[in-house]
Amino acid sequence: MPDIAATLQAALDDWKRCAPLLLEVSAQLDRQAAPGVFAFDSGQCAAPLPRTFQWADGSAYVNHVELVRKARGAEMPPSFWEDPLMYQGGGDDLLGPTDDVPVPSEEMGIDLEAEVAVITDDVPMGVSAAAAAGHIQLVMLVNDWSLRNLIPVELAKGFGFFQSKPATAFSPVAVSVDELGKAWDGGKVHLPLISHINGEPFGRPNAGVDMTFDFPRLIAHAARTRRLGAGAIIGSGTVSNYDRSNGSSCLAEKRMLEQVAGGKPKTPFLKFGDRVRIEMMDAQERSIFGAIDQQVVKG
Repeated sequence: MPDIAATLQAALDDWKRCAPLLLEVSAQLDRQAAPGVFAFDSGQCAAPLPRTFQWADGSAYVNHVELVRKARGAEMPPSFWEDPLMYQGGGDDLLGPTDDVPVPSEEMGIDLEAEVAVITDDVPMGVSAAAAAGHIQLVMLVNDWSLRNLIPVELAKGFGFFQSKPATAFSPVAVSVDELGKAWDGGKVHLPLISHINGEPFGRPNAGVDMTFDFPRLIAHAARTRRLGAGAIIGSGTVSNYDRSNGSSCLAEKRMLEQVAGGKPKTPFLKFGDRVRIEMMDAQERSIFGAIDQQVVKG
């Protein structure tokens, strides 16, 4: 609604004024009483924030990290259970939900990472986890695309991800936490995150289960030594459950399980032309955020 704010970032910059006005527009849409109503088409959507001042992704499901290390015979430091892992992603080019995903080569090990993310208002430096909960304004879904075969060389340099993390994709819709109802407990979304590859079910782990660090804890970690500006996006990391019958949210995890069980991975990484769909449904099987539905193409 341009008469309230021209962009979502502008609304977040003035959230106390804009939020009640946007809620009223939402209520009008529910009543089909808003002017200029038109059918929603996710194919016309960019990411809720096509650019952001801050995109930081955690690794909140420590069982996933534990499995990664087990697959390569490495012990996991006890501190991983107490102090979140987090990397700073590129915020200048965030993909819309149906944008093609350009990758230079299939040999780079193309992988999905289905995640949940929150968007904050202004967060002060040194905020406590308890106070950080009040700074969560919106929730959305993420595909934090990874190029697995580039990761080992980058991490060996001791300076983190860069080339191995291409542009990240987001759901067409970001919702306020009240829209999640009982599924939102103040820090986690207690619903399955559903992934399909080429139309075939891949995983549906519950995002509220086995999340070692909830979103307030991740925000407090990110803001320990700096302020976070309005519109900061904080990701959960790959959603993963100890109950492996729910499937996985990335191919790397499935390959690790195959390696632990049989000595080597069998499932290939993605190829050009492959399509990935990520979605979350409410208790009535209605899509909450819309779907991230993308095809991998040669860049």
